[in-house]
Amino acid sequence: MVHTTDIHSITDFQRNVKSHLKHLKETGRPEVLTVNGKAALIVQDAASYQRLLDLVERAEAVDGIQRGLDDIKHGRTRPIRAVVAELGQQYEKIPR
Repeated sequence: MVHTTDIHSITDFQRNVKSHLKHLKETGRPEVLTVNGKAALIVQDAASYQRLLDLVERAEAVDGIQRGLDDIKHGRTRPIRAVVAELGQQYEKIPR
């Protein structure tokens, strides 16, 4: 949820870059920049952005694990020997 104090016009951001950067670093919250009163851009400090990327990566990993567990639960798996044999046939022309 965006705080109303984190919504600014692009013009205000351009005129007061230093204070906006200080606010971004202090709060860790992104700012919504508007053009003609409509949201146009989101800006945030690098550390907060990296935390966001890390959270997305973790969520994707958890989702992948959940899908794998669901596959096991519903029998959508194959023995490793069968998979290795199939790959061996499929890629037999690859030099070793």
